[in-house]
Amino acid sequence: MKRSGIHSSAIISPHATLGERVYVGPFAIIGDGCEVGDDCEIASRASLERDVKLGIGVKIGIGTVLGGAPQDLKYAGEATTVEIGDGTVIREYSTVNRGTAQSFKTTVGARCLLMSYVHLAHDCHIGNGVIIANGVQLAGHVTIEDRATLSGLSAVHQFVRIGRHSFIGGMSRVSKDIPPFLKAVGNPLKLYGLNSIGLQRSGFPEDVVLELKRAYRLFFRSDLNLSQAMQRAETELEMFPEVKELIRFVEASGRGVVI
Repeated sequence: MKRSGIHSSAIISPHATLGERVYVGPFAIIGDGCEVGDDCEIASRASLERDVKLGIGVKIGIGTVLGGAPQDLKYAGEATTVEIGDGTVIREYSTVNRGTAQSFKTTVGARCLLMSYVHLAHDCHIGNGVIIANGVQLAGHVTIEDRATLSGLSAVHQFVRIGRHSFIGGMSRVSKDIPPFLKAVGNPLKLYGLNSIGLQRSGFPEDVVLELKRAYRLFFRSDLNLSQAMQRAETELEMFPEVKELIRFVEASGRGVVI
């Protein structure tokens, strides 16, 4: 049964807004400027420090801290936020810091799962349906696109971009961009082909998956440089939208991609 009601020991700012059917557990804190959507659950001893916006049906675990100040020496007190999308679950003792003047917010999309002890630093932007396992640590300005999965105890360098439907294995050190649809693991991090199981579960057509495999071999398992691979791709690959997405990601990478 869905819990609702506010425990008598909870501390809620008069400058916070709560929706309907919201549960707030013992000793939880909801600070100034927070907006809590309908059907949210905030477990005991969780803290929404300030300027946190929760969508509908968000669940926040015991001891989790959202909306803490950025751990950035350049931060000068600008008004910034944390925004969490509908249906997202954030488990015990995780931390999500507010943004800085770079983007003014840290965001997590809808239907995500952040497991225990996850840290999202300032200006991280997480897409929809992302799974981040126990103990994963994200530095500032990291972007994770829709339906990506990060396995436990991995660490991600600042400004890294992780493409959609990608998979990162446990205890990985992610210091370069991870293209969409691929899987990577290790320290140093290496690519290990397509995220075939994830793509199958997401209903990708077989012909698209086969063409993505061809693109992977061309760009990451041949002796060609990027320009040569691009030339070959134009004549040898069927340009499904997903193939174009993979190629554009590699072209646009700021930190360089893992190989």
